Amino acid sequence: MEKRNPESEQPLKSSFQCVDAIEISLFVEKEGLFFYESLGKKTKDPRVRQMFSHLADEEREHIQTLQEKSRYLQPAIAGQKRDNANLSRFISEELKGKIFPPLTGSAAQNIDDDKQALDLGIESEKRSIEMLQSLLGKEKKLDVKAIFSHLLAEEKKHLLMLQGLKVKL
Repeated sequence: MEKRNPESEQPLKSSFQCVDAIEISLFVEKEGLFFYESLGKKTKDPRVRQMFSHLADEEREHIQTLQEKSRYLQPAIAGQKRDNANLSRFISEELKGKIFPPLTGSAAQNIDDDKQALDLGIESEKRSIEMLQSLLGKEKKLDVKAIFSHLLAEEKKHLLMLQGLKVKL
């Protein structure tokens, strides 16, 4: 008889702590950074390459800001017992490779032209927006909503930039 792990069968938590929202945002931004750096290496048009470089720079800035927020919160949460298992499970099951696809192996080779690279960026930003809107819809805590809302605004800005460049090509 197969043993079950009740922890892995629990539904994913729909409400997070502020520090969890920062960790989720950091994960998304780090994947976005790697994604845009990788796409930039695959493009030929200097406008597209510059766009991906700009987006990677923005992701880098967001990562730095989020890390500063996390460091600021550390003294406040130092004495609290946190359950990181649910957060880790959420990241691995709901985020990893699902917003920004990993651009290794065959996925990277399937990018034939700059418009296709832009389309991949556009679709990734749309997935990020959809995920953040879903989290916001379930979230009750204002501090957590503020973090997700800020990231959502940035992702919408990225989407508009990518769509605008695609129209110009």
